Amino acid sequence: MSSSIGPKLRHRRKLLGLTLNQVAKSAACSESMLSKIETDSVNPSLTTLRRLASALDINIAKLFADAPLEGIVSRKADRPRIDTDALRQGDGICLERLIPYHDGTLLQANIHIVQPGGSSDGFITHLGEEMGYVLEGVLELSVDGKDYLLQTGDSFHFRSELPHGYRNPGNAVARVLWVNTPPTF
Repeated sequence: MSSSIGPKLRHRRKLLGLTLNQVAKSAACSESMLSKIETDSVNPSLTTLRRLASALDINIAKLFADAPLEGIVSRKADRPRIDTDALRQGDGICLERLIPYHDGTLLQANIHIVQPGGSSDGFITHLGEEMGYVLEGVLELSVDGKDYLLQTGDSFHFRSELPHGYRNPGNAVARVLWVNTPPTF
């Protein structure tokens, strides 16, 4: 991930007085993996990061909080990018942040750049509401046990409490404008 979250996770764990073992068990990952994540040796998948945030009672978006806004425009070259671990999920997923996160932000918007074979690594649930629009490529979206194959120009909307995940079954990169509230990532 382009933003260094490992030390932030370690700091939060220590503030809560938790051991590597306790957090690893709660997040369903190994102590070794958690240690590597905390030292920024490995980037966690989106699903692992959500489990870690839950175990540490922290909002994922806060881990990626950006510098204070100096204006209302975010230039393409200046947008923060969050890369997931390419080792476990095909060529992985990259999130290009469209709205910098700050305390009080009510909306989150990213462009999910999903390489062929890349996926969300399982199902995710959290509070809120989401919508998306496929800018290019193909995306298979799974929501509450039902699969939907989306193509360029298709959109979706669902409650975030429903188990959801996605993957790129195509041969080309998929780019999806993804918006949710409240900010969770």
